[in-house]
Amino acid sequence: MKLIIISGRSGSGKSTALKALEDAGFNCIDNFPANLLGSLVDNARNDPMQSQTNIAVCIDARTTDLDRFPEILGSLKKLELSCQVIYLDALSPTLVKRFSETRRRHPLTNSSTDLRQAIETEHELLDGISELSDLRIDTTMLDGSQLVDLIESRVLKTTDAGLSLLFRSFGFKFGVPVDADLVFDIRCLPNPYWKEALRPLTGFDVEVVRYLEAQPLVIEMFDDIKGYLENWLPRFEDSHRVYMTVAIGCTGGQHRSVYMAQRLGEHFKQTMPNVLVRHRLTS
Repeated sequence: MKLIIISGRSGSGKSTALKALEDAGFNCIDNFPANLLGSLVDNARNDPMQSQTNIAVCIDARTTDLDRFPEILGSLKKLELSCQVIYLDALSPTLVKRFSETRRRHPLTNSSTDLRQAIETEHELLDGISELSDLRIDTTMLDGSQLVDLIESRVLKTTDAGLSLLFRSFGFKFGVPVDADLVFDIRCLPNPYWKEALRPLTGFDVEVVRYLEAQPLVIEMFDDIKGYLENWLPRFEDSHRVYMTVAIGCTGGQHRSVYMAQRLGEHFKQTMPNVLVRHRLTS
C-alpha cells in the first residue's frame, strides 16, 4: 500500500496533481482532515479489498490540526507502508496572477484579508508540512500538462531503487526555483551571451557547448559540482531521502546553466537509475 499526501498553497496545482494520481489508479480524497490520516490507513489495511490499494489525499490550509501534522506523519512513517509528502508551490506573484485571471476566491480571503495577505498567511500555516515534504515541486513555470508529466516521471515512473535526482537549470533574473534542495550559482563562468553569434543559441547547441568546454573554469566547475554530489548524495540516501532537486543557475538560464545541468544529468545517469533533467528557458 502506498500513501501520497499532496499539499501546497492554493493555486499551485494541487488539484491537477491529485487528478494525475487518480488517473494512475490511486484512490484520491481532496481536503482531507490531517487528524484522520491514521484512521484512513488503519481502515484500508484491515480491509482485504483495500489493503493493496494506493491512496492519495490532499491536505491544505482549510483543514484542522495542522500543528499536529509532524506528530501524525511520524506515526505513519513507523508503519509498514510507503508514505510520501509532495508539496507544491509557486512564487507569490504567480499565485496572485492565477487567482486574478481565473477570478477564483482564495479560501482564506475575507473582509479583512486581501488576496496577497491570504497567500502569505497560507505559507505560514503550511510551513510544517513544507518542511517535512519528501518532494517539493515549483509550478511557477509549469502549465497543467507539464505538471502532470512531472508527476508521472518523478513520482509514478520512479523505481523504488535509489534516490530520485532532478537537475534543473534556471536564470537568476527569473527567481530561484522554490523546489530546489541544492543551488549552484555558475554566473562566474564565461558567458556565451557576450558572443554575438552565440547569443540567440542555448546550452543545447553545439557551438555553445564547444565554447564552454574550451573554458578551463567551466571544466573546473563541472568537476567540483560532480565531486560534491558524488560525495554527498550517498549520505542523503543513507538518511532515507527519496527526492533531491539540484538547481543550476546562471543569469538568464539560457546558456551556461542549461549546458551544466545537461552534462551533470548525463554523467549521473550512468550510475543512478532515477535521474531527470529539466530546463526553464523562458521567463
